[in-house]
Amino acid sequence: MASTVIQSTQFSILILTLVLLLPSPSLSSDPDPLQDFCIADLQGSISVNGFPCKPASNVTSEDFFFDGLAREGNTNNSFGSNVIQGNVLAFPGLNTLGISMNRVDIAPGGLNPPHSHPRATESGILIQGQLLVGIITTSGVFYAKNLTAGQMFVIPRGLVHFQLNVGNEKALIYTAFNSHMPGAVIVSVNLFGSRPSVPNDVLTKAFLVNESVIDQIKSKFG
Repeated sequence: MASTVIQSTQFSILILTLVLLLPSPSLSSDPDPLQDFCIADLQGSISVNGFPCKPASNVTSEDFFFDGLAREGNTNNSFGSNVIQGNVLAFPGLNTLGISMNRVDIAPGGLNPPHSHPRATESGILIQGQLLVGIITTSGVFYAKNLTAGQMFVIPRGLVHFQLNVGNEKALIYTAFNSHMPGAVIVSVNLFGSRPSVPNDVLTKAFLVNESVIDQIKSKFG
């Protein structure tokens, strides 16, 4: 009996030890920084955790400020929308901090086309206008709501989503991400405008259409 108790105790200690030794899951998208700041040296080679740090002796006040989101984006394009990215490439001060922001301008009737962010969850607030914000889950469920100024939305990491201007004036959104470089996969552009091109037989089978339809769509993303 005593031997059984000892074996049980030893087994419990072994399990506890393994649990303590296993790495704990991270709750953030990007790794936690190990210093006050790391202003990106964009001339250096990017690593897994970001760009190398600019020497502290060369850091100035300007490295902590960015005015790129103050300018209105040009929506005179096929989609009627424009995204100005405030990621680490535009604002090196974000390097290793696990955050970034975008400005999205959408003309009346314009669309920020279906896309996803592979490295970040997105939250956003509508500053001006009216928007239909839609989200599609991995199980094919579609969620959507018409938003007015002041309302906020969230897009879980990696899910396909879009914003459609359903009002009579320009819409303006500011979005935030828990990554300094969230990335964007624009579904239509990536499939029909990639270089080199995705083979037609792949797309005809994926969309259940004939090749002439695929060629017509590809011509619009030439």
